[in-house]
Formats: sequence, C-alpha cells, structure tokens
Amino acid sequence: MSYAIIDIGSNSVRLMLWADGKTLYKRLETTRLGASLQRTNRLSDEAMAATVRAVCSFCAEGRAAEAEVFAFATAAVRTASNGGALCRTIEETCGLRVDVVSGMLEAALGAAGALAGSDGGIIDIGGASTEVLFRSAGETNFSVSLNVGAVRLYDSCRDQINLLDEKIDEALFALDGCVPNGTVYAIGGTASTLACIERGAQYSSEMSGTRLTVGYVHKIASDMLDMTAEERKKINGMEEKRADIIAGGTYLLAKIMEKLGLDAVVFSDADNLEGYLRMKIIGVEKK
Repeated sequence: MSYAIIDIGSNSVRLMLWADGKTLYKRLETTRLGASLQRTNRLSDEAMAATVRAVCSFCAEGRAAEAEVFAFATAAVRTASNGGALCRTIEETCGLRVDVVSGMLEAALGAAGALAGSDGGIIDIGGASTEVLFRSAGETNFSVSLNVGAVRLYDSCRDQINLLDEKIDEALFALDGCVPNGTVYAIGGTASTLACIERGAQYSSEMSGTRLTVGYVHKIASDMLDMTAEERKKINGMEEKRADIIAGGTYLLAKIMEKLGLDAVVFSDADNLEGYLRMKIIGVEKK
C-alpha cells in the first residue's frame, strides 16, 4: 500500500509519501497559516487561500502516485474561530476530509513518529503550539500541549527578550513536575533548522540524529535575537522563510531544555507525519 500524509501546520503544509514500508520523500510549502491567530483568533483569508492551494496540490500529487491520501491539522486550525471553514473549503475543493487533532493527540503523534515504540521523550516546537511528552516502560507518563510556538511568539513579541521571557515563562509552568527520561528528541521546523545550522548545510533527512546541546541552543538563540531577519538568512543552513520566526522558537527550545534540566536533545526527521501513519492508519501503535 502507498499513503500520502498531509500535515496542515501553523507555519507550513507538509507532505509525506510512504510506500513499501518506508518514507519515499517529504516536501513542504510555507503558508504561515497561524500568522494572525495571536491578534484575531482567526485565520486570514490570504493564508487560508495559500493553504488550500498547497493541500490540494499535495493531494493531487499523492493521488497521481496512486497513494491513499490523508490530511490532519494541528493548532492553528483547532484554535481558530474559522478553522472549520478552512476544512470545509479543502473538502469542497479537492474532496479531502481534514482530521483536526487535539493537542494531546498531536503530542502522541510526534512521539509515535520519533520514538517508534521506544521509551524517551519529544519536544515539538510548532508554529502555534508546543508539545512535550515522555514515555517510560512503554507508557506515557507526561504529556502536555503548550499554547505557545514560533509563529505566536513572533506575532506577540517579535524579538524583544523581555516579552519573550514573559510569554514563555508563563507557558512553562505546565512543565512543573515533569521528570525527563531516556533520549529526548526535538522535532519540527525549529529543530530541523537548528540541525541544519549546526551542520552548515541545507536540509536533508541525513540531519536526523544531530545532537543539539543546551549550550549551543542557548547561544544561537542569543546570537539570532541580536540579528535582523535579513542577517539570519546569511547563516549557513538557514531556511529563508523561517528566518523571521526562528529566533523566538530557538529561545523557546533553550528555555524548555533548561526547565527540564536537559544537557542535549537529538533532532529527529521522523515526526507526526510518521506518527499519524503509525497510529491512525496502519495501527502499529495505539498507546
């Protein structure tokens, strides 16, 4: 069987084509769907239109590959007052039903992809939310979805450190009592960009396994907060369309690592796309 999985995120729409037991490729289109959420609690008409185009293009690509196509949406769609309207438009335009997942399920999907049944943890910094989950002895012992992410931070704080501290510290109270165990994987666009910068190269799946120390993450966050977006674009490995939001997202990751007492995290290319396949479609993992 072949499957095409589409993730409608707050910063980008992503496609994974999977067949014969392996991921063939992934691609993404940045649509910045969650850009207006912090101010209006609504998805803008422009971002919705761009997202519909991206989803329907990926849907057509999957069908052309004779794959069964599935789509799920995360924080931007589930929290926006007009998220349902976006889902209806997608279904009317390309006949694809969108599964809007909860924050807790989003955390479980990320863990299913990155941990693949092993114990350990994940930190998934998205555009509009951040998920943290730990699993021990095959069971989840901590899981939370925080209402903060790279796009939300940029919209509400830009790169002002005092505002970032206030917003992030308020959210991180939810991590009180969390005791990390095992290898902790960082997934999502912020983590992938940091892996690219650490290696000084453009993204490929070979970035998976890159170790990011708390000192490195904190230093690069500090450095980028002192740069303009145009200056960040010149950093080797930087994804240009993420240059405006990357500093706040990196600072968020650094603060989470410090809060949890983590010396390092490991970037994983496997994430909620693989997790959705495992949990919702082929049924490999149900915990």
